[in-house]
Amino acid sequence: MGKSRVISACSGGVDSTVTTFLVHKAMGEKTVAVFIDDGLRREGEPEFVVRTLKNLQIRTKYVDAKKEFLDVFKGKTDAEEKRKAFRDKFYTTLGRVSKEENIQFIAQGTIKADVMETVKGIKSQHNVLEQIGIDSKVYGYRILEPLRELFKPDVRRVARELGLPKEVSERMPFPGPALSLRVLGEVTSEKISIVRKATEIVEEETMELGAFQSFAVLHNDKATGIKNGRRVYGNIVTIRIVDSEDAVTAKAKQVSYEILMRVSERITGEIPSVVRCLYDITDKPPATIEFE
Repeated sequence: MGKSRVISACSGGVDSTVTTFLVHKAMGEKTVAVFIDDGLRREGEPEFVVRTLKNLQIRTKYVDAKKEFLDVFKGKTDAEEKRKAFRDKFYTTLGRVSKEENIQFIAQGTIKADVMETVKGIKSQHNVLEQIGIDSKVYGYRILEPLRELFKPDVRRVARELGLPKEVSERMPFPGPALSLRVLGEVTSEKISIVRKATEIVEEETMELGAFQSFAVLHNDKATGIKNGRRVYGNIVTIRIVDSEDAVTAKAKQVSYEILMRVSERITGEIPSVVRCLYDITDKPPATIEFE
């Protein structure tokens, strides 16, 4: 790196936060953590991420790009198209920030599972470029990936060794394209609001299970239901809870009927448009963890 400065793209997940903290330890004041608010995060997540980075005494830049990201999904229903649209907007946005800050290096939290799934064509991870023949210089910078040979358990070990708080080291994985992967079909602000609330409910009600991941997915199709004694053609939400070590394989978690009923009652009760809740019992493989 020499005398160069570096931007570390940080979404708040364990991978990107560990990367950011490592780069900060190595580069000190030459590091700028950048959080891009794409409007696709969990409830309260932008505030949590910025607060966490500032508590770690890392210079932080917040970028409001909610409208720009939502615009790229217009008319797109195919999962791969949506992933690639997000990827391009993500790197273009970082390119704009790198020009503003006059920085030619971007650090990111790519891990081994991201590279494996993208190279094998299972799904395009948003933070994989050079491994599939895309030169990052087209965006105006070079990329640093200090974690790319590690799986998730190893990254957590690094986080613990660095003394990062448990809210970081033990944080549940969350995809880079965030809630856009949990909206089947075209992504809209209304659908994001629905799946954000459903995800909040699922995470609250399953916190004690210690699952690798638990979340909600909003279907593109609708179904008939009854609300306030009247027929409603409403939304369908699937609950997904899995155990895994490295995200390469996963097992659907056996969850008590009582917990599932509580989640279903809250989702259909607190989100007016939802009339039906399903529970996904499929392992990875044959399914992936995320639906898109």
